[in-house]
Amino acid sequence: MKPKLNKTHALLFISTFVIEVLIAKFFTNGFIRYIFGDYLVVIMLYCFFKSFLKTNPFSIAMSVLLLAFIIEFLQLANILSILNLQDNQLLKLALGSSFHISDLIAYTLGILTVLFIEYKIYKLWMA
Repeated sequence: MKPKLNKTHALLFISTFVIEVLIAKFFTNGFIRYIFGDYLVVIMLYCFFKSFLKTNPFSIAMSVLLLAFIIEFLQLANILSILNLQDNQLLKLALGSSFHISDLIAYTLGILTVLFIEYKIYKLWMA
């Protein structure tokens, strides 16, 4: 079986990636940077995986949520300091540097949004 690119999800991935970059560049603090950015990042990751994996939305969504939670709890463990990488700006940007419960809530809401949209669209397509 040859992998096939899902163009819709690939375009959504690219769009959310661009939005994330703009948020990182132009918003240094506040709701959009800290909450909306975390909400959007799980949607972006979901779209990335959905671009080339043909499996049910729930499996991909739960995998992305688990990955986000693992990264957040690694922040709680201060993994960058443990690995002596606390000065690496790229890793700090990608992995974050501080644990917040609000991040877990934002990730969960992002995945719930994805599942709501996927299943609403799926039902519409099946009707």
